[in-house]
Amino acid sequence: MDLCYHGRVYLDLFRSLDLTVGSICGRRYMKRETRRAIRELSYYSSLGLALALAIFIGLGMGVFLDAHFGTSPWMTLSGLFLGIVAGYRNIGRAIKKIRKL
Repeated sequence: MDLCYHGRVYLDLFRSLDLTVGSICGRRYMKRETRRAIRELSYYSSLGLALALAIFIGLGMGVFLDAHFGTSPWMTLSGLFLGIVAGYRNIGRAIKKIRKL
């Protein structure tokens, strides 16, 4: 793999931003701190989506099990509770990751 080709995806994505420094083969590259900040920002911004998906998946499974076994509303409530627990567990992991830094 050629050194000039390395990182082409990042270059295309952040070309318009003034987040780069240095150059190899005439191409500019981002600072290491900037790449780390963008990676962390994308991780933390996805937490809201992960929380919502966990809740809706748990709710959906509960509704399905209620329809299948006829135990309305107990499986729905259990699935909703488990979805909420799973979603907030993901947030707890993110908090632990922040504290390690």
